[in-house]
Order: sequence, then C-alpha cells, then structure tokens
Amino acid sequence: MSNATLARPYARAAFELAQGAQALGDWARQLDTAAAIASDARVGALLIDPRRSQAETLALLLPTGTASDSAFADFLKALGSNGRLPVLPEIAQQFDALKRDAEGSLKVTVRSAVALDVAQVDALKAALARRFKRAIEIETAVDADLMGGAIIEAGETVIDGSVRGRLARLAQELTH
Repeated sequence: MSNATLARPYARAAFELAQGAQALGDWARQLDTAAAIASDARVGALLIDPRRSQAETLALLLPTGTASDSAFADFLKALGSNGRLPVLPEIAQQFDALKRDAEGSLKVTVRSAVALDVAQVDALKAALARRFKRAIEIETAVDADLMGGAIIEAGETVIDGSVRGRLARLAQELTH
C-alpha cells in the first residue's frame, strides 16, 4: 500500500479532531513540526526501532510546548501503536489539503523559466481565483529547464504552459 493510502484515514481523523476542537491552525503547526522531524533519515530509523519506548518516540516528535497528555500527543501515540509514524509527512500534507479545502483556499505552485514580478503574480492569482472560485496562495519557483513559459500546479490540476510542454504537444499532434 502506498504512503498516501496509509495516511488518508489518519489525516481525516486528525482533521476531524482539530475541527471539532476549533484548532485547525494549531494542529497544522504541530503536524508540520512532527512531520519535519519524522522526515529526517536519522529520526526515521528511530521511529521503527522496537527497542525505543513509546514515551521516547513521542518525546522526539512532540513539538515544544505541547503537553504529553494532549489530543495531539494521543494522536501520535495511536500512530505509533499502529506502526504509522513513518507516514507522518504524508499525513501532514493530506491534513493541510483538508484544512485548505475547509477554509476555501487553494495552494498553487508556479514554476516558470524566469522570475515572475509582483504584477504577474497578482494577475495570475486573480485569474486562478476566478477559475477555481477559491482564495489562492501562490508559491513561485524558477525552473530554467522549462525554456520559457510556466507550469501551474493547483491541487490535482496541472496547467502546462511551458515551451517544453507546448513542443511536446506539437510533436504528438504531428505524429498522430
């Protein structure tokens, strides 16, 4: 089973717990912290080490200032009991997607051949907000391999407006 499949029920459970406690932001921060720690290769080996007690493992992952008897700590204990601590990074990603969906926002990644200026980002944000009918949070990155244009990733939607993508589509049309 893939990590995404394993993480899905835990992400939903965490989301329901956080939403019920009206603490989506707190849970998101705690999950992000624990996921960042769990994604470190050195820590990953410790998470599955049977010689470590649950308390020791919990101490590694619990963000500073979070009580060991909190709902989040109980969630981490449940993950540990079920051998799912290594999928914490995927759980955090899926939780974030559920949180954004509930808040009516969408995270968009734009990879472009050259850096976008503020006006371009604002125009793109407005166009995407109209298309997806959501608040848009844009993350930009420069990818010189694109030759020109941009690739927009919005949730499960990918809009390939790169020169490389256009050339690939043209080649496919010409061969078929």
